Amino acid sequence: MMLIVLLACLVTTSYAAAVAKSLIMLNQHGSLMRGLPMHGSNMRHRTELAMNQNSVAVKGDSNSSIRSKLKIIYKFCRPHTIKGTILASSMGVTRSLIENPSAIKLSLIPRALIGLVALLCGNAYIVGINQIYDIKIDEINKPFLPIAAKELSTANAWKLVISSILVGLSIVYTQFSKEICTLYSLGAILGTIYSVPPLQLKRFPLFAGSIIAFVRGFLLNFGVYYAVREALYIPFKWNPVVTFISSFMTIFAGVIAVTKDLPDIEGDKKYNINTLAAKYGVAAIATSSSVVLALAYVVSVVLPFVAPAGSFNKLPMSLGHGLLLLYLANIHAKLNPTSIVSIKQFYKSIWNLFYLEYLLYIFI
Repeated sequence: MMLIVLLACLVTTSYAAAVAKSLIMLNQHGSLMRGLPMHGSNMRHRTELAMNQNSVAVKGDSNSSIRSKLKIIYKFCRPHTIKGTILASSMGVTRSLIENPSAIKLSLIPRALIGLVALLCGNAYIVGINQIYDIKIDEINKPFLPIAAKELSTANAWKLVISSILVGLSIVYTQFSKEICTLYSLGAILGTIYSVPPLQLKRFPLFAGSIIAFVRGFLLNFGVYYAVREALYIPFKWNPVVTFISSFMTIFAGVIAVTKDLPDIEGDKKYNINTLAAKYGVAAIATSSSVVLALAYVVSVVLPFVAPAGSFNKLPMSLGHGLLLLYLANIHAKLNPTSIVSIKQFYKSIWNLFYLEYLLYIFI
């Protein structure tokens, strides 16, 4: 909710700027009118006409400015990661409620929503601080990002990330248990040392991949499930499905950690960011990542038949992952490692698989 307040402040600022601009225009128009011979009703008519025209201009400029600023903030928060966070938390909550239908209460909705706000704030902080320390690299690899595109100043970016982490920490500290607050803080710390010098662990492929895999794989899925059971006043207990999704998505997040660098080789090489993609090339990393993910899908197809009876729903677990395996094979076959357009499409498709896994989660 504090994030909404922050957005409201930006909106208010933009509106004030538009009003100020229109007032200047009106003053300039008035100066021109004072040089004209106007009398009586003619003078009143021209004054009213000028005010009406500038009133329309104020509204138009204000709406445009609001939309523009919201779009910049949305881009700054990296939409594909927002979708992943929302899906992970929503499906985690849904899964917990499916397992405990008698505990469902309408009073849980506000708590779930405020928890989602906290997660989105944490997401905004991690991706935002990465952009602040990656400006030069992003000017080559991702020139469309707000700071690299000069749409957002570094000072305003700092205000956004600091506000986001303060809001997120405030929510988990006041609304959730000490354990959840600890998990949330751990994620924020790992996101910080990933991007911020002197550690800036993103420079080292093993550390970079491990951080992303742990935060977006294990920490997010385990944390959401734990928080929901806590809200339902049900003691935490591992079950096969939660164990599976936490493990599977940790592997998947590791694949994303590696493939995310495929479109960024040029800038990474220039600024000595030693990624696996920069070291071994697109074809080798795309193939090895696809093999790892394919093996995870094969295990997922077989698992229901070797796990204790009742651990999984066999049809959606096996058939669903079989279809996702075919999708993976298709996107890898279409990859042209010499085409940046094809590379970006491949990486986008990896994220599509990530989203689809969460949609499958509630059925397995």
